Amino acid sequence: MLEASLNQIEQLVTDLLQKNAQLVEQNTALSQELAQAKEENDSLQLSLMEQEEKHGATAARIQALVERASAGVVNA
Repeated sequence: MLEASLNQIEQLVTDLLQKNAQLVEQNTALSQELAQAKEENDSLQLSLMEQEEKHGATAARIQALVERASAGVVNA
């Protein structure tokens, strides 16, 4: 009976070690994916800020053209 219990414990320890190794591997993979996602997020945020700047500049130019056109119509 003691031998059977020891065999069961040995099997459980082996199973736990295998599961731990799998979890460590998954954790490493998830950490890498998270780092990549953070880099992509930072890149997208920078791109968004650049686009917002361009749109702001374009809106300002359009507004200036509208004002010039409006002033031309008033003077005509």
